[in-house]
This record gives sequence, structure tokens and C-alpha cells, in this order.
Amino acid sequence: MTFRQARWEEPLLWEIRPPADGGVDPAQAPEVPPELRRRKALRLPELSELEVARHFTRLSQMNFGIETSFYPLGSCTMKYNPRVSEVLARRAGVADVHPYQPESSTQGLLAMLWEMEQALGKITGLPHTTLQVAAGAHGEYVALRMTAAYHRDRGDTKRTEVLLPDTAHGTNPASAAMAGFTTREIPSKNGCVDLRALEGALSENTAAFMLTNPNTAGLFEEQILEISDRVHSAGAILYYDGANLNAILGKTGPGKMGFDVAHLNLHKTFATPHGGGGPGDGALCVGERLKDYLPVPRIVKEGRKFHISYDFPRSIGKVKTAYGNVGLVLRAYVFLRAHGEEGLRRVSERAVLNSNYLGMRLGEHLPRPFKPLVKHEFVLSGAPLKARGVRTLDLAKRLLDEGVHAPTVYFPTLVEESLMIEPPETESKRDLDEFVAAFLRALNDTPERLHASPMNLAVGRVDEVRAARDLILSWRDMEKAAPGAGRSHATAASPPGVASAAPSDIPNPSVGAK
Repeated sequence: MTFRQARWEEPLLWEIRPPADGGVDPAQAPEVPPELRRRKALRLPELSELEVARHFTRLSQMNFGIETSFYPLGSCTMKYNPRVSEVLARRAGVADVHPYQPESSTQGLLAMLWEMEQALGKITGLPHTTLQVAAGAHGEYVALRMTAAYHRDRGDTKRTEVLLPDTAHGTNPASAAMAGFTTREIPSKNGCVDLRALEGALSENTAAFMLTNPNTAGLFEEQILEISDRVHSAGAILYYDGANLNAILGKTGPGKMGFDVAHLNLHKTFATPHGGGGPGDGALCVGERLKDYLPVPRIVKEGRKFHISYDFPRSIGKVKTAYGNVGLVLRAYVFLRAHGEEGLRRVSERAVLNSNYLGMRLGEHLPRPFKPLVKHEFVLSGAPLKARGVRTLDLAKRLLDEGVHAPTVYFPTLVEESLMIEPPETESKRDLDEFVAAFLRALNDTPERLHASPMNLAVGRVDEVRAARDLILSWRDMEKAAPGAGRSHATAASPPGVASAAPSDIPNPSVGAK
């Protein structure tokens, strides 16, 4: 299969058709106070619907998307978002609802949110849920604020330290720091938590232990019940990072493992839009220890009616406008209802099967540092590439030229030159076989081509050192660095850190490959 990304010299909307003289003069509503009214006409580009459609379609053609290519990003669960969820979420009964309109007019939406809370509580084994958290890192932060409130109410003011394994996602220590805690790393043994090291680190200062299970090596923490006993015996909270829930969906849950709180990524496990197609969305499920500290408002059912209540005096308060990203929650709700309990079990079975199939095939060509039987994802080491003067980063960039997104690289950090690959359940065997073929073409390419990749994309390789040194964080920064760079990369100098994407003279062995 050949691939070459579109390369449009696409101008800004302002440059397609500049605002007419004087701009658009918006009607001034008499109820708007004079100090809030615009003093100048609103200058907007005056475009036809066709011009706008072509502009954004061309931009989309210079990007990757789940509808066109496989996203093997480890610990990201980049699965397809069903279109039926999009259709239902855009119906007037959801899209046009105002968060502060009377409860009597939103009973259907409140019922959906309440049912979603109950379903997630059953899935996780942690029966008390809030849907207010915006995504994963926000869920971590809210959970740690609840943990702090729990210890404070018990008089444990010395509990200021959060423990994390060396396989933890990077947001874990960042969220702990934002919540006012210090962090301490626990080493792994054969890819899982070293129980003896954990025992030595637990103390009267420990507030929580944050753990992902399965972890980022794709391994199930088989000593999880012993870990839970040790953490609780020390008086600490056991926190579940739900980024990898797809591997155990319908099979087991954090509550059965002894966790006190779990954040879930609805944009991962439950197939709502992810990343650039966002916004993301999350949920937080808790057990008895932390239920009183959940954010407000909470949805309460009385008889057959639902209402929003703030009457929870020990709550940590409000953490999100209104009641979270309701449109995203509805998409996840549709996913749950469409699958049912048996369907959710098949989701995890297929995800684990895909991971082991792909891991076995690629493990014949690059080392796998951990045991071969894994859950939803697996890790390869690109260390042997160094003998050819090549790094994992070069291989990842070369994969982009095959029309597939690169895997997660250099994480987890305990593996040299690591690649972390997660094939979700939505990918077919054909998709996986095509990825293997693309991976092998990239792996066996010449060092010269690997260093030059990507060459088939709208933008070439970024000079990451220069880009980090000369930060370009806004359009004004780009214009200062290289005037006109954003208007047409074919005619203007590239800004610092961005390479030209002009076709290379280096022959491409993948062209014509089947």
C-alpha cells in the first residue's frame, strides 16, 4: 500500500477573502449595557459555505485521523468513535439544552447521567460516581484533592507523600504536585511493582499509592491484593489510574482489586472523541472511604424524578462548570448500551487478543523485555537499532510515511529505546497484518532514509532541540521567526525547528509495495 499525504498551500481564512471595508456591524441589543457593547465593527472574513468547507477539508487532509489510519499509541486506546453516538449527541434534546434551565425540562438528560453513573459504578466495583471530571489528569487531581480531605478529616496532617511506580503515566506525579503532595518513585521488578520496595516506602507520611493495572508494560499486577493490603495497613489510599481499563472491561474491576478510587477516560475505553477531536471526558468512581468528598452538584433520584443537589457538606466543592461534558457522556452511554455486559467483555477479549497477536509477530524482529503474554499493549526495545546508527525516533518517523500513526516512544522509561504499542478491539486482523508489513518495511529501510523521514507528509521532521529552544507558541511568534511561514510553506522560509517537506531525491522503496 502506498501513501502520500496531501500538501496544500492553504492560506488563512483571512487571506482567502479579507473583511470588507468597515467590517460587519452587529446589531446592538438594547438590553446590553453600553460599557459591554463593541466600539468597532466586527471584522470577520466574508466567506461562502463552499470556501469554508474546502478550507477545513484541506487542513484535515494534512493530518492523521482514526478514519484513515491505525493509531497504535500505547496507553491511549485510540479506538474508532461510532457515528451513531455522534448522531444521537447532536439531537436537539441534548445539543440545545442549557445547563441552567429548569430541572423539570431536563429529566431525560438527568436520567441518562444517573444511569451512566450507576453503570460505571457496577463496571468498576466502586459504586459512587461523578461525571464532572474533564479527562484523565483532571480526574487524578480531583481524586487527590478528595484524598487530602479524607486524611485531613482524620487528623492525618502528616500524610503529604504520594507513591508511584516507575511505570506510572507522567500525569500522575504532575497531578500529585498540583494537589500539594510530594512524590516518591517505587521501582519495578520484572515489569511489575517491587512489593518489598513498596513496603519499605510506605509510612505514616504516605497519603496514596497511584497505580495502573494492567500497567504501561501491558502486564497485570498479579500481587495487587497484597499491594492493597500493604497500602491500607499503612493508612493510605489506593488510587487506580483507569487509562488501561480497556484490558479488563467486563472481566474484573478496581473495586475487586481493593482500590478506593478510580478515574476513567471515557475518551479511551468508551469511544468518545479523543485528543484533537476532543474534548476528552472522564469519570471518577469511589468506594465508601471517599464517597462523602465527591464534587458537587450530584444527581439524586427521588422516586421517579431526578434533581441536582449541593447538599453534601463534606464535598470538596465544584470542579467543573455545570455537570461536566454532557455531550461526551451521552456518547459513552450509547457505547455502553449498544454493547451490554457481554459486549463489554468481548471488547476486552478482542483488545487483549489483538495485542498478543501483534506482539508475537513484531517480537520476532525486535526484543520484548517482558514476558510474552500481555494484556492490551506490549513494549518493544529499539536498542538493536543503535548498531546501525538509528534510534527508535527514526523508526517512528519512518512509520508515518507508511500512512499509520507512530506508536508511543521512549515510554515506559525503564525500557531502553522503548516502543509501546496498543491495538484496540476495533482493529481487524487485516489492519494488524498491514501494520506488521508497514513496520517491517520501515525497520528494514536504510539509515539514510530513516534519518530523513518523514518525507511523504505535509510537514517534514521537526528539529526538536531547536524547537524546544526557540519556542513558537502563537501565530505572532511564528510571524516574528519567519514572516509568511504560516501562509505558504512552499514559498516561505520555514520557522525554527520545522523542516521542509518537499519531495526527497532519496528513492522510496515503499512506493509500489503491496
